[in-house]
Amino acid sequence: MFNVLLNQLSATPELWNRLRWLVEAGFTGEHLAIARELRPWYGDHRRFLDIGCGTGEFAGDFPPHRYVGVDPSLTYLRFAVQRRPGTYIAAHGEALPFADQTFDAGLILGVLHHLPDAKACAVMQEVYRVMRPGATILVMEDTPPPPGQNPLGHVMHVLDRGGYIRHDADYRVMFEQGFDIVRNYHLRSGICDYAVYVLRRRP
Repeated sequence: MFNVLLNQLSATPELWNRLRWLVEAGFTGEHLAIARELRPWYGDHRRFLDIGCGTGEFAGDFPPHRYVGVDPSLTYLRFAVQRRPGTYIAAHGEALPFADQTFDAGLILGVLHHLPDAKACAVMQEVYRVMRPGATILVMEDTPPPPGQNPLGHVMHVLDRGGYIRHDADYRVMFEQGFDIVRNYHLRSGICDYAVYVLRRRP
């Protein structure tokens, strides 16, 4: 019953954004991680790719003329275009419509845990293809809360619509083809627990 309600809410971008904003405490943790790891306002001319951008919630963290958000949902993209500057393209992560080595940095936030292994690995292969050597990719994915901690997070974990929430070892295997893990740490945003990976694209 609750999953049905979540699916209905997710079909309405404005309501879905409000719910996520509440349970993730205004996305404070995510915003800080983006600023710290990608440094999008550092003053350079890097191009940023947001894979699975959804409603464009994090577009404002990047210079609009150097931000490209990709998502398969036209409903979410229409919402994003009307409210947040940047470039938005409808596409799946496993078939990105860009030339090789187009981008200098990327964001993957809450995407991979919705995909089975084959598709998630295909996304990472595409990320490797469209990123320049040495590019930084910030990955933040839902992870099980530590045992005995964050009881509301455990409830959220059970209700999460992503059917492929993985453990650290699984993500390391996924990333080892083409990327070095520069940093890896745990982040809690409201009641949601994330595994954070800062990747560097190998030559």
